[in-house]
Amino acid sequence: MQRNKFGAEFKAKVALEAIKGQRSLAEIASEFGVHPNQVGQWKKEVTDNLAGIFSGKIIRRTEEDDKLKDQLYSQIGQLKVEVDWLKKKTGIKY
Repeated sequence: MQRNKFGAEFKAKVALEAIKGQRSLAEIASEFGVHPNQVGQWKKEVTDNLAGIFSGKIIRRTEEDDKLKDQLYSQIGQLKVEVDWLKKKTGIKY
C-alpha cells in the first residue's frame, strides 16, 4: 500500500474547513478522503503556527533550514572526498 502525499494547499484547505467548525472532523475527512486523525493533526498544526505568520518566525525558520542544508551538503561533499581518497590509498575498487 502506497502512502498518500498531500500538498500544502490541500492541507491548508482541509485544516481551514476544520477550523471553521461547521462540520465534524469525520465529515470533513470523508469529503476529502483522509483519516479524521490526519484532519485533526493538520488543524492543530495550523492553529499552533498561526501566530508565527504575523511574527515572521516562519520566514526565519526557512532561512535556518537553508543554512543547515548548506552545511550538511558541504559535509557530505567533504566525506565523499575523504572516502574517495581512502579508497585510492588502500586500493579498494567498488
